[in-house]
Amino acid sequence: MRDFVAAAVSVVGTVSDDLGVATQDFAAVGVGVPGKVDPSGGTMSHAVNLGLGPRPIPLAALLSEALGAPVHVENDANAAALGTARLLPDAPEDLTFLSVGTGIAAGVVLGGRLRRGVHGVAGEIGHLPVDPGGETCECGRRGCLELVASGSAIARRWPVEDGRSPAEDVFRAAGNGHAAAAAIVAELGGHLAEAVILLAMTFDTGTVVLGGGVADVGQPLVDAVAAALRERAAASPLLEALHLDRSLLLAPDAPVGAIGAALAAHHELDGTARPQMLRSVTGG
Repeated sequence: MRDFVAAAVSVVGTVSDDLGVATQDFAAVGVGVPGKVDPSGGTMSHAVNLGLGPRPIPLAALLSEALGAPVHVENDANAAALGTARLLPDAPEDLTFLSVGTGIAAGVVLGGRLRRGVHGVAGEIGHLPVDPGGETCECGRRGCLELVASGSAIARRWPVEDGRSPAEDVFRAAGNGHAAAAAIVAELGGHLAEAVILLAMTFDTGTVVLGGGVADVGQPLVDAVAAALRERAAASPLLEALHLDRSLLLAPDAPVGAIGAALAAHHELDGTARPQMLRSVTGG
């Protein structure tokens, strides 16, 4: 965690230097981090991919002390959802952001507001078991979604040389007719299609945005998930009526997590706060 805080302070310092403004003069700094986040207390915990367990880490306080500015901490998928909702045409009031990166999580915006949940874990679908007989996840459960459909899962099944993206490499190989790669892509599309169905049946936002590192693959990822959704809809009149394959979008080509973290921080400012510069730094 010490390294994480130091890295965040370094990034904010770079922004500060570029702007010629001291960090103490920022109205607020927004931070997006994985795991269970308590924005009101400024803590994070249960970030299994960072090795953090149940003990809350007072991240906002640590960063605020180092930067001399107010800090707001937000779950990274929530921040990405908020930033995406702001950047998409017509700024949809309802939106689901499915982040597929090292892990898997979703951020949900309903009526223009984040749906964090009572315990701050709304959208943590990466830890829903899809294979009860599968491997044990860092969260303690077996066969979680992110064990089979995340960037880490792809890397385990399709190892590449350092500096290359396993997701982009396996999609490229599949497009070139590599049978094993095509099987991995089809399985990934199927698992993510089930995640989209789960989110649709739970929140019914009408728009599902695919983001995270794996989404750097671009349209081929959307095509794989859409194909799996059409396959499932062919056997279900209900799913067919929802046209979920048409609900998919790629995340905007912009730092949506950083933008959303800044927006979340801005929303937390009280009415007496001075309208100073607002910047954000994402941490996951």
